[in-house]
Amino acid sequence: MHHHRVRARATAGALLAAALLTTLPPAAPAGAATTVAPRVDLTVLVVDDGGGGVAALTSELRASGVPHRRIALDDPGRPVIDAAFLADPRDPATGRPRARFQGVILPNEAPAGLGAAERAALADYRRAYAIPQVDAYTWAHPGVGLDHTDQGGYAGTLDGTAAAVTAAGRTGPFRYLDGPVVFEDNDPAVPESHGYAGRPREGYTSLLDVPVAGGGRASLIGEYVRDGRRDLVVTFAYNEHQRQFRAVARGIVEWLTGGVHLGLSRYHFAVHVDDVFAPDSRWNTERNCTPGDFDCPGGDGEDASTIRMTADDARYAAAWQRTAGLTLDMVYNAGAGEEWKAAHGGDPLTDQLLADRARHRWVNHTYTHPFLGCVQDTSTVPWRCATDATGATRWVSRAEIAAQIRDNHAWAVAKGLPVDRTELVTGEHSGLATLPQQPRDNPNLAGALADTGVKWIASDNSREPAQRPVGTALTVPRHPMNVYYNVGTAAEMTDEYNWIYTRRSDGGSGVCETNPASTCLDAPLDPATGYAEHIVPQEARTALRHVLAGDPRPHYAHQSNLAEERLLYPVLDRVLADYRALFADNTPLVTPRHRDVGVELARRAAWDRALAGGRIIAYRVGGTVTVQAPTGVAVPVTAPEGTRKRALLGSSAFGAPYAGARSAWETPGTLQTALTLTLPTTT
Repeated sequence: MHHHRVRARATAGALLAAALLTTLPPAAPAGAATTVAPRVDLTVLVVDDGGGGVAALTSELRASGVPHRRIALDDPGRPVIDAAFLADPRDPATGRPRARFQGVILPNEAPAGLGAAERAALADYRRAYAIPQVDAYTWAHPGVGLDHTDQGGYAGTLDGTAAAVTAAGRTGPFRYLDGPVVFEDNDPAVPESHGYAGRPREGYTSLLDVPVAGGGRASLIGEYVRDGRRDLVVTFAYNEHQRQFRAVARGIVEWLTGGVHLGLSRYHFAVHVDDVFAPDSRWNTERNCTPGDFDCPGGDGEDASTIRMTADDARYAAAWQRTAGLTLDMVYNAGAGEEWKAAHGGDPLTDQLLADRARHRWVNHTYTHPFLGCVQDTSTVPWRCATDATGATRWVSRAEIAAQIRDNHAWAVAKGLPVDRTELVTGEHSGLATLPQQPRDNPNLAGALADTGVKWIASDNSREPAQRPVGTALTVPRHPMNVYYNVGTAAEMTDEYNWIYTRRSDGGSGVCETNPASTCLDAPLDPATGYAEHIVPQEARTALRHVLAGDPRPHYAHQSNLAEERLLYPVLDRVLADYRALFADNTPLVTPRHRDVGVELARRAAWDRALAGGRIIAYRVGGTVTVQAPTGVAVPVTAPEGTRKRALLGSSAFGAPYAGARSAWETPGTLQTALTLTLPTTT
């Protein structure tokens, strides 16, 4: 029996190596002429039981732009999944049999919410059109091609377990992964992941496995082939935020679609360093506030200490970027540097940064970093918007805003900095709405942006995660990094962190007790070790979670974090190391500049609107993919290596290589009404 099972698994592995990278040519439906290739719509059917696995997979489809139709099993008005719902024997547009879905996601292999007739209709549909199915989360048993876990497998907690991609996975849908997929273990006292690892039976090819007691390995993800159907079987629980899911999510979608689908995904990591050339105020560990800030009792700024990079810090930044392979965006305030130079008779920092100008990217942060919203009345804590005699809000003028933008840009041009006038980050994201004091944008902001040619203005993602227009400009939301602007040492950082995240009974502010979005530390962190042992791994984990979700939004810190003890580098080093340990060289981090993030978010929004409006028509017939979209809407597409884009005369290579496939935002060629791709002959 054992030798028979080995032979069966080898056969399945050979089949997988030949066919797993791309969808097998769809079979003609029962009763149809075998010479007629069907039309297969590029849409995924999602059958949702409300469980975490389906929700996580849906989030991946949504984030990468893959069209899908969700059927909620608990909806009494949902459509019946029958032959008529799934397919059309003769599509009016093409005269061919039509499969309405290229893949199916089910909660498990036989969800209770689907009747027997619906399950039979799905099985017939999948056989007829060679449609694959993902079983989002199930247990190990012979019905999915696995032995029970008591037959040499495992059932239980997976926290901290290092799963490995098998040889079949590396040549198949997980070819973008390099290192182990380690299950998160953020709190040793709390079980976070559970699963079943089973040994493969006939027809099952393991793609992700773990070692088990007694020797050998057992599967957590694998392909099960039988009676004309292919299932991807997942036997561990997960949610959309866990790193282990994010690591395999791309591969699950690639397997489900055969590598041919609308939507694309990149892993982005851009880092903005604000306040370059300017000093930042320092946290006072005795007062638990920052002198000079409006809410710091007794601190009028005269006793405030500041943190500012030195020339040595600038040289270190340039050297670190070369070694790390990550270019930082220097978000600069030239006027602050000029003020420092005048007060100190020179400025070695500015001289060094200018000498290294070509090693960085540069983004306008206004000349002197003023608040560009309402005129602030600081006689109260918190501050409020000043008003005139009629009670109307007083605003910073259009001319003042434009001068701040224009003067900073002109300085950069005169110094030879490679700066783009369309990009802007205002001080504290000011000018944009700031709750609770300023519930709307400065009405003078949009005009000033137009006057100075700004098209992309930064916003704070923690307050405004969605891109929106500001006059003719669009916002670019940025993720704030939890490395504070007002600290230069690990001890200062830990002290402020403790103040924010510990209870009053532990000497903290107690904010964590009253803010529903926050949690309190069990005990204050040790000032000597808290930053390295707690804050760095936590902040790196948060940043990497954004990266693995395909989020292009930049992360931002401050120049103070590159000064003194250079607190930002350990966080960035951890993110880069964890990423590169997991992914293969064919899946590099993408570091878009400010404007490119804006363009990406705008494209995604337009694509999502077109999908929601039912204005996308996309299907595959044999080796040809056809996509029709509204004029001006770029189409995200992912396809195998060797795919070509048709033109009126001839064709050209499609897309750019990434993660073992090719992908791009595309539009139809000149005088064409549809985007047409020719897949490689092996597809």
